[in-house]
Amino acid sequence: MKITYLGHACFEVVLKNKTLLFDPFISGNDLAKGIDIDKLKPDYILISHGHQDHIADAVHIAKNSGATVISNFEIVNWLLGKGVKKGHPMNIGGKFSFDFGDVKFFNAVHSSVLPDGTYGGNPGGFIIQSDEGHFYYAGDTGLTYDMKLIGEYSCINFAFLPIGNNFTMGIDNAIIASKMINCNKIIGMHYDTFPYIVIDKEEALDKFHRVGKELILLKIGESFNFQK
Repeated sequence: MKITYLGHACFEVVLKNKTLLFDPFISGNDLAKGIDIDKLKPDYILISHGHQDHIADAVHIAKNSGATVISNFEIVNWLLGKGVKKGHPMNIGGKFSFDFGDVKFFNAVHSSVLPDGTYGGNPGGFIIQSDEGHFYYAGDTGLTYDMKLIGEYSCINFAFLPIGNNFTMGIDNAIIASKMINCNKIIGMHYDTFPYIVIDKEEALDKFHRVGKELILLKIGESFNFQK
């Protein structure tokens, strides 16, 4: 499984010969100027909620690639109305089997409104289960006791957690979340993009290390391969 960081909360994950793109916000991110969105050809685009910094490039990339968008019912319908051809709506607690693995749409504690002010439905995250590994993409969320259910539901090999604080969890709560989901390998996201969410990276890495967990902070455009 290959994971590539595209800035903010956007990641490309390649598994089972399919490419998944999470929360595409690239063209509006000054830190991600080196990423050409026209070269992204995902098979699926997964969107956690409707905020601009998670959905800004979804229409363009979906039209350019022919990708199927997976999100909540409201967001999928909104994107179809913008000319996106393929969408798969889900809602909290639902699960569906795709050709790359199973997707469960999990609760997130946040807000959600689309860029034009349209109601964005309930924010969520995704649990992905495949032969190549299981992972949790939390989306934007605060710490919630619901996360204990993830540790009981699935053996998570790694997780994408927000760590920027202010709008989401910060480092200390992300450590608690990692314990709740029984996961020792955490990929940080939703940090440094805006002044409100700039973090001390060395402190963050040290705090995770001191509790026996690994925090991975990728550079934009950087990839790594995960093997079970």
